[in-house]
Amino acid sequence: MKKEAAEKLLHEKVEGGETVSPVLPKGVKNYLIDIDGTITEDVPNEQPERMATCEPFPDALKTLNNWYKQGHLICFFTSRTEDHREVTETWLQKHGFKYHSLLMGKPRGGNYHWVDNHLVKATRYKGKFTDLIDKEVTIQVFED
Repeated sequence: MKKEAAEKLLHEKVEGGETVSPVLPKGVKNYLIDIDGTITEDVPNEQPERMATCEPFPDALKTLNNWYKQGHLICFFTSRTEDHREVTETWLQKHGFKYHSLLMGKPRGGNYHWVDNHLVKATRYKGKFTDLIDKEVTIQVFED
């Protein structure tokens, strides 16, 4: 799904009366992808000069652009600050990443526990991007 099509779809849902968190069509995923340590080497905010010169992980570029081509939404969600937006957008464009949005200012420190009113699936990056597979695991949920 192209950026314009995604925005149009969400705007149509809101204009159609869905005023709270419109749901994407079945089968369309909204990927939130970290940048540093996930699609390129781990570059800390304290070393912004490296943000322009680091190289992407080839498997990340191929996999994410394939997900984009399949119609999924790609949102980069990074701990980089707003001061790093320009260098980040330039870097993503230079290396050919296709994406819909870029969110800056993700909390630093890791060990995330996401709480949301929508279904959230999480996949920990461990050094290699591939297509995702189904796997049964134990998760924490709120008590009914």
